[in-house]
Amino acid sequence: MPRIGDQAPDFEAVTTKGKIKLSDFAKDKWIVMFSHPANFTPVCTTEMSGFAIRKPEFEALNTELLGLSIDSIHAHLGWVNNIRKNTGVYFDFPIIADMDMKVSKKYGMLQPNESETAAVRAVFFIDPSKKIRLIMYYPLNVGRNMDEIIRALTALQMSDKHKVECL
Repeated sequence: MPRIGDQAPDFEAVTTKGKIKLSDFAKDKWIVMFSHPANFTPVCTTEMSGFAIRKPEFEALNTELLGLSIDSIHAHLGWVNNIRKNTGVYFDFPIIADMDMKVSKKYGMLQPNESETAAVRAVFFIDPSKKIRLIMYYPLNVGRNMDEIIRALTALQMSDKHKVECL
Protein backbone atom coordinates (compact mmCIF):
# COMPACT_ATOMS: atom_id res chain seq x y z
CA MET A 1 0.00 0.00 0.00
CA PRO A 2 1.59 3.29 -1.03
CA ARG A 3 2.33 6.03 1.46
CA ILE A 4 2.83 9.77 1.27
CA GLY A 5 6.22 10.42 -0.34
CA ASP A 6 6.25 7.14 -2.32
CA GLN A 7 6.39 7.09 -6.10
CA ALA A 8 2.89 6.38 -7.40
CA PRO A 9 2.73 2.78 -8.60
CA ASP A 10 2.49 2.70 -12.38
CA PHE A 11 -0.30 0.77 -14.07
CA GLU A 12 -2.10 0.26 -17.35
CA ALA A 13 -5.88 0.28 -17.36
CA VAL A 14 -8.95 0.47 -19.55
CA THR A 15 -10.94 3.67 -18.98
CA THR A 16 -13.91 5.53 -20.37
CA LYS A 17 -11.36 7.46 -22.48
CA GLY A 18 -9.46 4.41 -23.73
CA LYS A 19 -6.36 2.65 -22.41
CA ILE A 20 -4.09 4.67 -20.17
CA LYS A 21 -0.82 4.23 -18.36
CA LEU A 22 -0.17 6.42 -15.32
CA SER A 23 3.39 7.11 -16.44
CA ASP A 24 2.04 8.50 -19.75
CA PHE A 25 0.27 11.41 -18.03
CA ALA A 26 1.87 14.77 -18.78
CA LYS A 27 5.13 15.25 -16.90
CA ASP A 28 4.20 18.81 -15.86
CA LYS A 29 0.72 18.02 -14.46
CA TRP A 30 -0.61 17.01 -11.08
CA ILE A 31 -3.05 14.10 -10.92
CA VAL A 32 -5.95 13.69 -8.52
CA MET A 33 -6.93 10.02 -8.66
CA PHE A 34 -10.07 9.03 -6.80
CA SER A 35 -12.11 5.89 -6.35
CA HIS A 36 -15.78 5.30 -5.71
CA PRO A 37 -17.56 2.12 -4.57
CA ALA A 38 -20.17 1.71 -7.32
CA ASN A 39 -21.79 3.38 -10.29
CA PHE A 40 -25.48 4.32 -10.27
CA THR A 41 -25.53 5.12 -6.55
CA PRO A 42 -26.54 8.51 -5.08
CA VAL A 43 -23.37 9.44 -3.19
CA CYS A 44 -21.03 8.29 -5.97
CA THR A 45 -23.07 10.15 -8.57
CA THR A 46 -23.00 13.33 -6.47
CA GLU A 47 -19.25 13.08 -5.89
CA MET A 48 -18.37 12.32 -9.50
CA SER A 49 -20.63 15.17 -10.60
CA GLY A 50 -18.75 17.39 -8.16
CA PHE A 51 -15.44 16.51 -9.79
CA ALA A 52 -16.94 17.06 -13.26
CA ILE A 53 -18.55 20.40 -12.43
CA ARG A 54 -15.36 21.67 -10.82
CA LYS A 55 -13.04 20.29 -13.49
CA PRO A 56 -12.18 23.84 -14.69
CA GLU A 57 -10.85 24.61 -11.18
CA PHE A 58 -8.64 21.52 -11.30
CA GLU A 59 -7.45 22.49 -14.79
CA ALA A 60 -6.58 25.98 -13.50
CA LEU A 61 -4.47 24.19 -10.88
CA ASN A 62 -2.64 22.27 -13.63
CA THR A 63 -4.30 19.03 -12.52
CA GLU A 64 -5.78 16.07 -14.35
CA LEU A 65 -8.61 14.01 -12.88
CA LEU A 66 -8.69 10.21 -12.89
CA GLY A 67 -11.58 8.19 -11.47
CA LEU A 68 -11.80 4.48 -10.62
CA SER A 69 -14.23 1.82 -9.53
CA ILE A 70 -14.41 -1.92 -9.85
CA ASP A 71 -17.39 -1.64 -12.23
CA SER A 72 -17.02 -2.73 -15.87
CA ILE A 73 -16.27 -0.37 -18.72
CA HIS A 74 -19.82 -0.95 -20.00
CA ALA A 75 -21.29 0.02 -16.63
CA HIS A 76 -19.09 3.14 -16.55
CA LEU A 77 -20.12 4.22 -20.04
CA GLY A 78 -23.81 3.58 -19.31
CA TRP A 79 -23.58 5.57 -16.09
CA VAL A 80 -21.68 8.46 -17.68
CA ASN A 81 -24.23 8.66 -20.51
CA ASN A 82 -27.17 8.37 -18.10
CA ILE A 83 -25.89 11.22 -15.92
CA ARG A 84 -25.20 13.39 -18.97
CA LYS A 85 -28.66 12.71 -20.39
CA ASN A 86 -30.52 13.32 -17.12
CA THR A 87 -28.50 16.18 -15.61
CA GLY A 88 -26.35 17.64 -18.36
CA VAL A 89 -23.22 16.92 -16.31
CA TYR A 90 -20.53 15.13 -18.31
CA PHE A 91 -17.75 13.18 -16.60
CA ASP A 92 -15.09 14.43 -19.02
CA PHE A 93 -12.18 12.60 -17.43
CA PRO A 94 -11.12 8.97 -17.59
CA ILE A 95 -12.73 6.49 -15.20
CA ILE A 96 -10.79 3.27 -14.74
CA ALA A 97 -12.73 0.01 -15.05
CA ASP A 98 -10.84 -2.02 -12.43
CA MET A 99 -12.75 -5.29 -12.63
CA ASP A 100 -9.64 -7.34 -11.84
CA MET A 101 -8.94 -4.99 -8.90
CA LYS A 102 -5.25 -4.66 -9.83
CA VAL A 103 -5.12 -0.88 -9.47
CA SER A 104 -7.32 -0.92 -6.36
CA LYS A 105 -5.01 -3.41 -4.70
CA LYS A 106 -1.84 -1.49 -5.69
CA TYR A 107 -3.24 1.65 -4.09
CA GLY A 108 -4.81 0.10 -0.98
CA MET A 109 -8.33 1.01 -2.09
CA LEU A 110 -9.64 -2.39 -1.02
CA GLN A 111 -9.81 -2.44 2.73
CA PRO A 112 -11.01 -5.82 4.01
CA ASN A 113 -12.63 -4.48 7.17
CA GLU A 114 -14.75 -2.21 4.95
CA SER A 115 -15.18 -4.29 1.76
CA GLU A 116 -13.24 -6.81 -0.30
CA THR A 117 -15.31 -6.21 -3.43
CA ALA A 118 -15.68 -2.41 -3.60
CA ALA A 119 -13.05 0.30 -3.49
CA VAL A 120 -13.34 2.66 -0.56
CA ARG A 121 -13.55 6.36 -1.34
CA ALA A 122 -9.88 7.22 -1.75
CA VAL A 123 -8.16 10.31 -3.14
CA PHE A 124 -4.50 10.36 -4.18
CA PHE A 125 -2.74 13.65 -4.91
CA ILE A 126 0.16 12.88 -7.26
CA ASP A 127 2.64 15.60 -8.19
CA PRO A 128 4.28 16.05 -11.62
CA SER A 129 7.22 13.82 -10.60
CA LYS A 130 4.63 11.08 -9.88
CA LYS A 131 5.21 11.24 -6.14
CA ILE A 132 2.20 10.71 -3.86
CA ARG A 133 1.81 13.87 -1.84
CA LEU A 134 -1.44 13.35 0.04
CA ILE A 135 -3.85 10.45 0.56
CA MET A 136 -7.43 10.68 1.82
CA TYR A 137 -9.48 7.59 2.68
CA TYR A 138 -13.20 7.67 3.40
CA PRO A 139 -15.49 4.77 4.30
CA LEU A 140 -18.06 3.58 1.78
CA ASN A 141 -20.91 5.43 3.48
CA VAL A 142 -19.33 8.92 3.78
CA GLY A 143 -18.99 11.25 0.80
CA ARG A 144 -16.11 13.60 0.08
CA ASN A 145 -16.05 17.38 0.19
CA MET A 146 -14.89 18.99 -3.07
CA ASP A 147 -13.93 22.22 -1.28
CA GLU A 148 -11.51 20.27 0.92
CA ILE A 149 -10.00 18.43 -2.05
CA ILE A 150 -9.37 21.69 -3.91
CA ARG A 151 -8.10 23.36 -0.72
CA ALA A 152 -5.61 20.54 -0.11
CA LEU A 153 -4.40 20.60 -3.72
CA THR A 154 -3.97 24.39 -3.61
CA ALA A 155 -2.08 24.12 -0.31
CA LEU A 156 0.31 21.50 -1.69
CA GLN A 157 1.04 23.60 -4.75
CA MET A 158 1.40 26.82 -2.75
CA SER A 159 3.74 25.10 -0.31
CA ASP A 160 5.91 23.83 -3.15
CA LYS A 161 6.02 27.18 -4.92
CA HIS A 162 6.71 29.39 -1.90
CA LYS A 163 8.36 26.90 0.47
CA VAL A 164 5.80 27.61 3.19
CA GLU A 165 3.40 25.63 5.33
CA CYS A 166 -0.30 26.05 4.64
CA LEU A 167 -3.49 25.62 6.62
